[in-house]
Amino acid sequence: MTMRSLPIRVRLTILYSIMFASVAVLLSVTSWCMLRRAIDASAHQDLQERVDDVRKQLREFDSSPADATFQQRFDDIYHFRDDGKWLQILDQNGGWVYRSDRMADLNASLVLPQALPSRGQTTDFKRGTRQIRAFSAAIDVDGRSYSVEVGASMNKQLILLRQFGIGLWILTPLVLCAAVVAGHAMSRKALEPIAAMALEARRISDKNLDQRLQVPPADDEIAHLSVTLNSMLARIDAGFRGMREFTANASHELRTPLARLRTEVDIALMRPRSAAEYENTLEHIQEVAEEMTGLTETLLSLARAETRSEPLELAPVDVWKLIQAVHQEWTPVAKHLMLTLQTERLGAEQASSSDSLWVAADRPALLRLLRILLDNACKFTPPGGAVFIIATQTRSEVILAVKDSGIGIPKDQHHRIFERFYRVSGDRTEQRSGSGLGLSLAAWIAEQHGTAIQLSSAPGAGSCFEICLHSIRNESVPLANPVKQPSQTSRAFSRRTS
Repeated sequence: MTMRSLPIRVRLTILYSIMFASVAVLLSVTSWCMLRRAIDASAHQDLQERVDDVRKQLREFDSSPADATFQQRFDDIYHFRDDGKWLQILDQNGGWVYRSDRMADLNASLVLPQALPSRGQTTDFKRGTRQIRAFSAAIDVDGRSYSVEVGASMNKQLILLRQFGIGLWILTPLVLCAAVVAGHAMSRKALEPIAAMALEARRISDKNLDQRLQVPPADDEIAHLSVTLNSMLARIDAGFRGMREFTANASHELRTPLARLRTEVDIALMRPRSAAEYENTLEHIQEVAEEMTGLTETLLSLARAETRSEPLELAPVDVWKLIQAVHQEWTPVAKHLMLTLQTERLGAEQASSSDSLWVAADRPALLRLLRILLDNACKFTPPGGAVFIIATQTRSEVILAVKDSGIGIPKDQHHRIFERFYRVSGDRTEQRSGSGLGLSLAAWIAEQHGTAIQLSSAPGAGSCFEICLHSIRNESVPLANPVKQPSQTSRAFSRRTS
């Protein structure tokens, strides 16, 4: 079992325990080393003081070191002082000035003064049960050099160090156990806010999505998590409300043609009718069926757009040829409504109307967007008006616009016409009625092309819908990444239509 597969509480306990245990072990080792260093420094200082004392005694003696009483005089001074059993002095000629009995029995060697390092030399040796530390140093007295070696027993210091180490060995496991307990307690304490948050989150369902998690007053990670979850709940709540509204509006839109369809059938079945009457009834039923089919297809397109099950594939499209095809398709409709439908090409002074105008787009989706905008323009333009399909070429873009001379849209409703099932207030005529889904789908198509629909309109002054498409030179240009990132306006449309 790996570390990642363990519960987070167990992992936190392990991490806290390792942290506390590491600190305890590091502190124990550091304390032991510091104590040992302090003992060594104290012992070294004591031995240096003994060497200085020997220098002082040599300076006070008036007789020559070769004097027979020299050995006796040093023996009288150091035999019962400073553990003088570990002392020997050698002059610069290699003659022994003084040598204690212990040093003589040990037959400890001592180098000449000129061979000793300037800072002295420390050695450790064992004599019986005693651990001796000896320090050798060269001194100068009245122009003569001497090698002095002093020693001291380290038993007491080593016993103290050993007892301290044993205490640490006993204390460290206890500290480790305490670290595990403290780590478990700290992990529980650290996870308590998350557990409380999870409990609150489990109480929220699709019935009470308006509830929110409590945000702690401290500006920490838990507070940030609460804010993030509340933001997510708000989006889910908005999505649920949108889905309910979408379902209710779709049901309402389908109920009207279904009622008309049922009425036509009921009237036709009330009494026997002539063939002409049945034919007229069937024509009405066909119109209603076509209206329901168009509404159903639009709903399916919006559903696929939400789930992104129909990603658009961009390719080179001759938008001017597409405009000509749309113009030819909608000219009979415009004539039937007594409207003038025209096309215009701007911005290319040297280009004729037969020149191609290539853009990066999905042709079926762009064709559907133009049909939606033309349908909207024809519905809201009175007889005798005009509708224009305009292509404006710039250096890097092609601006595609559908302009009409219709009734226009109030400015305060510009931001809402791309919402689903929304209709401009003040217009409820049967001729101009619609499902209110076309512009929502058109906004999604524009967003998938990395752009957004721009609207300029005023009551009585008509409306103009524009989109900017990425221009390419010709159809052979590879489209590695022709689409720009959705603009801020495009993202705003996406939020309004979701």
